[in-house]
Amino acid sequence: MKTAVIGSGAWGTALALLLHQNGNSVTLWSYTEAESRTLSENLENPFLPNVPLPKEFEYTSNIECIKDKDLIVFATPSFAIRQTAKNAAPYISENTVIVSVTKGIEFDTGMCMSEIVEQETGRTVVALSGPSHAEEVSRGIPTGVVAACSDKKAAEIVHDAFISERFRVYLSPDVKGVELGAALKNIIALCAGISDGMGYGDNTKALLMTRGLEETARLGLALGASRETFAGLSGIGDLIVTCTSMHSRNRRAGILIGKGMKTDEAMKQIGAVVEGYYAIASALKLAEKVNVEMPITKAAYELIYNGAEPTGVIMGLMNRTNTSENNLTVWR
Repeated sequence: MKTAVIGSGAWGTALALLLHQNGNSVTLWSYTEAESRTLSENLENPFLPNVPLPKEFEYTSNIECIKDKDLIVFATPSFAIRQTAKNAAPYISENTVIVSVTKGIEFDTGMCMSEIVEQETGRTVVALSGPSHAEEVSRGIPTGVVAACSDKKAAEIVHDAFISERFRVYLSPDVKGVELGAALKNIIALCAGISDGMGYGDNTKALLMTRGLEETARLGLALGASRETFAGLSGIGDLIVTCTSMHSRNRRAGILIGKGMKTDEAMKQIGAVVEGYYAIASALKLAEKVNVEMPITKAAYELIYNGAEPTGVIMGLMNRTNTSENNLTVWR
């Protein structure tokens, strides 16, 4: 197929490599001409060192490059997705399949990324998500993800474009669940990193991850998602990899904050977008709208946005009113 990847960060570049290895022609779009020129001249992305890029790629910063493509992948940061989709919309062909691989929730609308692309383009969008560090995918390390869409045929086309002996793709109709799992795990990973930076142990991180998954599922259920999705690759799978790996920008930023660094300084030191930072406020606003309690997300907001003292925030979570672990009725 003729494909285009919009966004030449680490993840967009890794997926472009995968599409190329699967026999598709690839156009890799960058936000600036300087960025595109650097990639084409060096044949290496600085976010993916020692991973050579093919000369066969078309490197460009002209959004018109998406004309007549069979498959378009949106891989921009979450804060840029709406404007990028709006700019791209006039050039998308009628039969083009659109994929969103960006993770996040828009603050003003509460929309997930595929919903934004659908609104701006008027097209059905496939969400591709799962535990998939770009650094590992670009090196052919075995990985599994989920292609979610209300249109099964579109999801199957994406499945066929990306699947390989080292990249397994599953199908799901639960777009909302897949995207919420993808967005909210970044918040929990930021918290897990803070815990690590403060010197807490595995017990604490397991507690954060498990209860973080539970509040993610509560929000998902309130918005029509399936609980089963959060037990899958885009739920617990993505949560595990993002909370435990040093590839995770969210965890690394959290570690710096937990060691005492100011939030803005930590973001600057990471040197790339930390999506969990943006997701905190968006998730909390969405939770309040549907009356869902998300204590870890709320604690993260106090710490990250209001500068609350980390130890006090942790102790506040530990000393919340006693409650049952879930909604099961054990005693009668």
